[in-house]
Amino acid sequence: MAAELHVALVAADREVWSGKATLVVARTTSGDIGVMPGHQPLLVVLESGPVTIRTSEGGTVVAAVHGGFISFADNKLSLLAEIAELSDEIDVQRAERALAQAKTEADASAARRADVRLRAVSAR
Repeated sequence: MAAELHVALVAADREVWSGKATLVVARTTSGDIGVMPGHQPLLVVLESGPVTIRTSEGGTVVAAVHGGFISFADNKLSLLAEIAELSDEIDVQRAERALAQAKTEADASAARRADVRLRAVSAR
C-alpha cells in the first residue's frame, strides 16, 4: 500500500472534504507548497488560491480556498480556511459575473475571490 496522509479541508461553516491522499498542493504566504506523507511538521498561513488534493484512490479534488492556515503533523494535514468550496460546487457563470462586476467597481478583494474560484474550476 502506498504511503498516505489524512486530509481535512475545513471552512468556517463546514467540513468541505476529508479523506486519504498522497499529495496536497496549496498556496502559502511563502509560495506554493506540496505536502506528501512523511513531510516535516509545519504550520503556515494559507493564501487565497486553488488547493489540489491527489486522493489515495487516484482521483483529484480541487477547491477554491480563501485564507486560513495549514497544519501538518503525524501524517495528518488540516487546511483550516476562512472560505472554501469544491470546484464542483462553483457556478462558473456566477463567478464570471462576479469577476466582471468586481473589475468594474475596482474591488480588488472581490476580483481575487472570483479569480480563485475560476482557477479552481479550470484545474479540476
